[in-house]
Amino acid sequence: MTERVRLAIVGSGPAGMSAAGRAAALGMSHVLLEKTDHLSDTIFKYQKGKHVMATPASLVLRSDFDFDAGKREAVLGTWDEQAAAQGIAVRYHAEVVAIEGEKGAFVLKLKDGARIEAEAVILAIGTQGNPNRLRCPGADMPHIQYQLDDPGEYIDEHVTVVGSGDAGIENALGLAADPAQGNVVTILNRGTEFARAKEGNVTLLAEAEAAGRIRVRHETTPAEVRAGELVLDTRDGQETIRCDRIIARTGSAPPRKFVEDCGIAFTSPEREAFPVLSPQFETTRPGIHVIGALAGYPLIKHCMNQGYDVVEFLNGNTALKPADEPILAEKFAPLPGNRGVEAWLTLFGTRIEIFREISALQLREIMLDSAVRAVPKGQAVFLRHEPGSSLFAIAEGSVLVEVSKDDPSITVPIGEGSIFGEVGLISGRRRGATVRAGSDLIVVELPRAAALKLMATAPAAARVVNRISIERQLLQIFGSGLTPDDIAELVAGAEVVEARAGDVVMQEGAEGTDIFIIRRGSMVVEREIAGKPVFLSYLPAGAYVGEMAVIDGSRRSATVRAAIRSELIRLPGEAFMRLLDRKPQLRSKAMGEMERRREVNAFIEGRKENFSSVVDMYSQTAQFLVDNGIGEATDVLLIDEKLCVGCDNCEKACADSHDGLSRLDREAGTTYAHLHVPTSCRHCEHPHCMADCPPNAIRRGPDGEVFIDETCIGCGNCQRNCPYGVIRMDAVPPKKPSLLSWMFLGKGPGPGEPGKDWRKKHAGKVEQPKKAIKCDMCAGIDGGPSCVRACPTGAAIRVSPEAFLTVARLGEEG
Repeated sequence: MTERVRLAIVGSGPAGMSAAGRAAALGMSHVLLEKTDHLSDTIFKYQKGKHVMATPASLVLRSDFDFDAGKREAVLGTWDEQAAAQGIAVRYHAEVVAIEGEKGAFVLKLKDGARIEAEAVILAIGTQGNPNRLRCPGADMPHIQYQLDDPGEYIDEHVTVVGSGDAGIENALGLAADPAQGNVVTILNRGTEFARAKEGNVTLLAEAEAAGRIRVRHETTPAEVRAGELVLDTRDGQETIRCDRIIARTGSAPPRKFVEDCGIAFTSPEREAFPVLSPQFETTRPGIHVIGALAGYPLIKHCMNQGYDVVEFLNGNTALKPADEPILAEKFAPLPGNRGVEAWLTLFGTRIEIFREISALQLREIMLDSAVRAVPKGQAVFLRHEPGSSLFAIAEGSVLVEVSKDDPSITVPIGEGSIFGEVGLISGRRRGATVRAGSDLIVVELPRAAALKLMATAPAAARVVNRISIERQLLQIFGSGLTPDDIAELVAGAEVVEARAGDVVMQEGAEGTDIFIIRRGSMVVEREIAGKPVFLSYLPAGAYVGEMAVIDGSRRSATVRAAIRSELIRLPGEAFMRLLDRKPQLRSKAMGEMERRREVNAFIEGRKENFSSVVDMYSQTAQFLVDNGIGEATDVLLIDEKLCVGCDNCEKACADSHDGLSRLDREAGTTYAHLHVPTSCRHCEHPHCMADCPPNAIRRGPDGEVFIDETCIGCGNCQRNCPYGVIRMDAVPPKKPSLLSWMFLGKGPGPGEPGKDWRKKHAGKVEQPKKAIKCDMCAGIDGGPSCVRACPTGAAIRVSPEAFLTVARLGEEG
């Protein structure tokens, strides 16, 4: 049996349903093909009672169906009623297995053998039927599920949710909503931020975590699934937790084989890439249009607008603009050139490298979240040491990076199509250099959340950011007047690899052909002496290792292992050798570094028979420090117990420098031998506390100090995320008021009245808001950290790990 229609719509989700509603309203012959027995299977599969959001609020809804935020059941009920009232031609249990023919004469073959003839086809099939599966030992265990229908069905279970998008967060919230159910709910986030999720969901998750209803584990992934338990890969090594059930919500991918079999090309070979689409949603096979999640636009309101727009276009309304057109037109209006929205989007999509392999629809969504600006030649885009974690992309012109803080004339150019600001995006540090427009500039600024979302959902964009960051890191580390062209071969062969805490990156005695640059985290270097591993040195982020074996063809002279979970850039040794042959200055620098490491090895080799006890003690001390956070520190406070007299001057000085609120606890913390690590901030290279800070109040200063600014809202997320217990919530005295406010209104501390005295005077009388308190390394105070300056015996020292953990210390001991 063959049915003939003008329009065949495959999939009855919000996009397909809205398209059918518009076709019905226009009197266009159509059929809506749905493989299940109900409309909108994606929404139907939402968990029971889920609150469906109607974002973005600024976007006008175009559809013959209504949609307002509300419970899943209410939304579906409204759509069912309106579909019946509008006379939509729906065919259930109709799964399309092939699309043949051409524009104007397509033939859709159904699984039951039926055929549909159509002039045009709209694919609105979504991606939910193709979930990403767990990839670890035990991933086929029966207690893993990829769907959650009713959170209320689960009682007294330890449930782990894997996935940091909206679906994962909403599942976790649903399972923990009723404390009477007795569930212990944990959610795993591979990174430090919930880049894929809506802001509202992230806020609700933070509140649930603060209330103790959900455990949020950052930088954590499943390592192995076992009966009744789950092995986790964490930042600090492996950990096993009880786990009765796993809800895996790790995203989904388009049903690529079916779509490609329909003759439709994708933007890239990546599994999660989307089809190539025209502004009218037409694919590379004329007459077939793609809308909805399969187009890269998963928000319900966007999907419904697309369904409406594409049918209007097929009905001859070529003048209709997308619903977001007025928003983008207003955003682009201040730019020079008098271009329209489509012209600007085309320019951005073709010139800017991170946008080249994303769909036109994805680009529109990104631009809704981003800012665009024109910067005249010579004007600063941002200044050195300014806070900022956004990413910039150059659409027209170029910029000059002032690499020397003392001589602004020393600059490095970045040209059209490239990006800058990626260091702040990746590390959260303040701007490391002033960047000025080298010529009249048009630049797109992606806020941190938008940039991270782009990298998470568009693998090609992530690849570009990764390649550029590797190139710039190599230029910074190797120096020697190298240019991007000089290291192009190295960059092309570079590979980013992860190492868990304790993983061996290089093994003593093994053959080695690669060089490793520590991109994130830190390494410890050891040699085996008398059957024991002896600590040689500590390597922080930015160091490189492995060049000795590559240059002289020897075996590895030491073992290198990760102190904490780390990222490394693996460089091909042969390409590195060719670079040395071309660049004598770099060869000389590398040989000098290699000679210093040989001296360390010779030092150990020459004395190993004479002071094995000293070697053993030093190695144990070094391992103790690594275990207590020095492996990810940039600055740590240590106290020599042999010199400390317990005067507490360090605590008093800290309090005097911070309105009576001391940032350290001398007696707390751990001790090994004579070395004590008090409770004080380590200023981690990649701080745990920065994860989930709603107002982005935690920042890095110009000297690397991690501090909390006045925008802190007292949510406590940083305190919960810090593994070292160095952050606390405390009442903060108000800032000094004006003289008139103090005299006539009685506001705040008066002239000469320090904050600590005000706190005592008003304790219990006024509500004192609490904010996060931690060490800021006495930033802005002459002379450096007060705790160190106040120590009468020199017992307190603040050092970087590489300055303390060095084999040179052995020489002092020996």
